[in-house]
Amino acid sequence: MSLSENLEAVRRRINDAAIAAGRDPHEVRLVAVSKTKPAAAVREALNAGQTLFGENYIQESQAKIPEVGPGPAWHFIGHLQSNKAKVAVELFDVVQTVDRVKIAGALSRHAVEQGKAMGVLLQVNVGQEPQKAGCSEAEAPALAQAVANLPGLKLLGLMTMPPFFDEPERARPYFAALRQAARRLARDLPDQSMAELSMGMSGDFEAAIAEGATLVRVGTAIFGAR
Repeated sequence: MSLSENLEAVRRRINDAAIAAGRDPHEVRLVAVSKTKPAAAVREALNAGQTLFGENYIQESQAKIPEVGPGPAWHFIGHLQSNKAKVAVELFDVVQTVDRVKIAGALSRHAVEQGKAMGVLLQVNVGQEPQKAGCSEAEAPALAQAVANLPGLKLLGLMTMPPFFDEPERARPYFAALRQAARRLARDLPDQSMAELSMGMSGDFEAAIAEGATLVRVGTAIFGAR
């Protein structure tokens, strides 16, 4: 299938999953993960109506995003080093992977310098997997409070990557845990939105939607294998 056909198929799956969960499909936004794909592929997706894209690597993004030009919104979904925070603020609308105070502070400093309100999500390692980034659920309240107090940042919600399972339904308890963590934080931080839950990828986004995902990060099902 063509890229536009892949996009349409993913949109149908999102729509069907939302309806099956008793949700409004408009509550779920698709982040097309374009890492390692050329600017031409992003423009093709843009021409097919996709406007929100996710990138994992700052160096790749520095070349690609200006080449694509105006039109898309960009979310950074990879591991971010504090020395790349300035460029991240310049290039991206949202950083989904804030997992420590140091990176939040760097983003805040550069957002203030650039006169920008930077959207951020906290990455929570709900599966407690040592090989994955993200703060623990126990660390999330203190990190959220710190981010809420930093100028130039808007705390939008939480993001996670659960353990991989061949059966997507087995990931649902991890998605549910993120939703519950977000609800607890929203009670403690009433001035912050906390409405976004970024969870679910090509293999399990229907299960994530069933547990409340508002952002699903899909690459392979749109752009093909890397």
